[in-house]
Order: sequence, then structure tokens, then C-alpha cells
Amino acid sequence: MVRKLKYHEQKLLRRLDLVNWEASDGNLAEVRALRRYRLGRREDYVQYKALARSVRALARRLRDLGPASAAFRARCAAALLEKLHGLGLVSSRQSLAVCESLSAAAFCRRRLPCLLVKLRMAQNLRHAVTFVEQGHVRVGPEVVTDPALLVPRAVEDFITWVDASRLRQKVLDYNQERDDFDLAA
Repeated sequence: MVRKLKYHEQKLLRRLDLVNWEASDGNLAEVRALRRYRLGRREDYVQYKALARSVRALARRLRDLGPASAAFRARCAAALLEKLHGLGLVSSRQSLAVCESLSAAAFCRRRLPCLLVKLRMAQNLRHAVTFVEQGHVRVGPEVVTDPALLVPRAVEDFITWVDASRLRQKVLDYNQERDDFDLAA
């Protein structure tokens, strides 16, 4: 027998049905993506899915425009491809076919911790998320503590360690590049 739930337990589990719970396929894929990219909030992934869906819809609408608006279609397609390429979401600016296959994973791959792993500043995503949350990483002149930051291609080269970071000091010591002025400070 199971004991009777106390009042506060009933209140917490009021909307939850533990007996008839079923996991849908979309939910499992979402959980898998949350775990793979170390997303802290489910809302971020839902927002990435919505953005990818709207980009795919826009690409379909541009593709379906009639021949009378060919110049407008070419101009808008070029602008969309340029914007997506600048954000780093697509690899080429060739055709709208790459926009129609855009997924939420492309947004997840442009997050700051994923780029830290790609730039070999962290061993894995767990460490990269920790480094960002603790304030060891800066993008340009600003220290970033939010791992949900999407980094465009133009700014990707400006990801560095914070000057006062212990990690930066350890890397410089290991590479024997630490300056004597830094030792005195």
C-alpha cells in the first residue's frame, strides 16, 4: 500500500498524473537535445525551434513566389542567406535549399559554450558552461556570464579569456608565455 499524500504534497502534484504519463516522441527528442547541448532552460530550445520554423516558412514563401516577382525574390533570398550566414546558421549562401533544412540544432551550435569547445578552450560542454557561468570568458570587451549567448561569425574571433581569469594564467604558464609584468600584478 502507498501512504496517503500530505496536503502540501497533494498541492504540488495536483496537475501531475503519474499513472497515465506517456512520453511523446517530440518530448524525447527535446530532452535529448537539452542534454546534448547542455541547455539550462527548456524555453531556449523551444524558442530556437520557433525561430527555425519561421525561417523555413519564410524560405518556402520566397521559393513559391511567382515569376513576376523574380527580382524581389532574388533580392530577399540574398538578404536572408546573408543574414543567416552572418549568424553562422548556414554554411553557404548558394540557395534557399539550405534555409529550408535549418533546424534548432544550428542555433544550439552557435551558443557560446559550443564555440568554446570548437575553439578548444574547453574539453567538453559541461566545462564550457561552467567557465561561462563563472565569468572566465569574454566576447570582445564584455565579460559574458550567460551561456545562451548566440555568437555571430564576425565576433567568433574575439572570444578570449578574461584578463584576471585564473584559467588564462594557467594557460599562459603552461605555454610559458606569461609576462613578468603579469607576475607582479
